Amino acid sequence: MVEFGLEQLRQAFRSLPLPGVAAQLRMAAAYRREFPLVRPEGAQEAAVLVLFYPRGGRGLCFPLTRRTDRVEYHRGQISLPGGAREPGESLEATALRETREELGVELSGAEVLGSLTPLYVPPSGFQITPFAAWLPRRPVFRPDPAEVAEVLEVPLALLFDPAARREAAREHGGTPVQVPYYAVGEHQVWGATAMILSELAALLAPEWCGT
Repeated sequence: MVEFGLEQLRQAFRSLPLPGVAAQLRMAAAYRREFPLVRPEGAQEAAVLVLFYPRGGRGLCFPLTRRTDRVEYHRGQISLPGGAREPGESLEATALRETREELGVELSGAEVLGSLTPLYVPPSGFQITPFAAWLPRRPVFRPDPAEVAEVLEVPLALLFDPAARREAAREHGGTPVQVPYYAVGEHQVWGATAMILSELAALLAPEWCGT
């Protein structure tokens, strides 16, 4: 069982270099290697947030969202809260603002721990920079119904459970492919979100993840 507190999180995010692309690709379909992982010219910048908080007997948790069918990109998929950077805004500020807007949470007292490796997402054309933050209390969620159909409170320990890492058959270009995902209840967390969480797991517990 892998357990973490605030000081362990702080120490992990001070570690350099980051696990990077190799860790991201552990939870990527083989075809993902056909696309650039770093920002191509003209890509828009965005940021997402992994918001850690304590939740009683479940240890540390972080929220994921199931997107509604009304959003522009990745409809119905499971994702980290986040979105596009606004003019003059830092990427860290983007991650915090978008989390407030999507989840309706109060982030006073939150401590930004650091960032992970940026990841380019071809379907939306965004370069995503993931950030992590600590909140000393479980937030009250008031999600935006236009963007968020459901909030999933995910135990951090799930990332280190071998039974939660699975594969499913999907189609890519008319060809069946196997796509890795994290099983969160009845939901499949795959694509860019799974790749970000894979690097997070490798950063927090490299010995557990084989890095």
